[in-house]
Amino acid sequence: MFTLTEIVQPNTLEEAYSTLIKRKNNQILGGTAFLRMGNKRIGTGIELSNLNLDYIKEDDDFIEIGSMTTLRSLETSSIIKKNFSILKDSVRDIIGVQFRNVVTVGGSVFSKFGFSDLIVALLSLDTEVETYKGGRISLEEFLNKSYEKDILTKIYIKKNNKKAVYNSMRNAKSDYPILNVAVSKLDKNFTICVGARPQRAKIAKKTSEFLSNNEINEKNIDLAMNIMVDEIEFGSNMRASKEYRLQISKVLVKRAIMEVTKC
Repeated sequence: MFTLTEIVQPNTLEEAYSTLIKRKNNQILGGTAFLRMGNKRIGTGIELSNLNLDYIKEDDDFIEIGSMTTLRSLETSSIIKKNFSILKDSVRDIIGVQFRNVVTVGGSVFSKFGFSDLIVALLSLDTEVETYKGGRISLEEFLNKSYEKDILTKIYIKKNNKKAVYNSMRNAKSDYPILNVAVSKLDKNFTICVGARPQRAKIAKKTSEFLSNNEINEKNIDLAMNIMVDEIEFGSNMRASKEYRLQISKVLVKRAIMEVTKC
């Protein structure tokens, strides 16, 4: 359980950011779901509910999601279901409904958790994140940046009819994933993403390029799986060994390729 010296609810992003950088141990709270699982001492907790960041909006080009939107809202949103059902699929097995009712999109993405189901799904789409000071950049670039004190305000997902499929392996339905994958396809172009390696999600670029430039058949998919396990690094932790993750990745990605090809 985390402890707080004080908590503030700023009315502007500038006020929130100024408080955040004032002291090293000041922190944005988000939904606090994952904070509750650890043991951390926070100086000033900054709660963002006054900033109107809980929304899902659609225009002609993008789906825009505010950082205080909960995973449960993603799961039940008609906008998300119509455009990117992969997001609903990726969050539905996370712990339980009560948990998903408090976990926020911003907290999940900004924390860059290796086990995140949402991040691997978003990475397979054309997703951008916007932070208060850092501006708007691709999710891939954001994941590869070193940590900086900032506030994630929203994410954008490009509406381009990209088809995408999510798969995961868990020891139990509501447990953290042993491995998760997302595969998307736009025209002939594939994007293969692997997460919970247990490191954070990553695009298998050589594998994606191979599949995009070759006929999709059993032989080429098997060749692609060999490319993938050479370019993606796997590790071991209490949930699974490196070797097990490597083997499972080939099964999950191959299954996702076949599913997205039929979409």
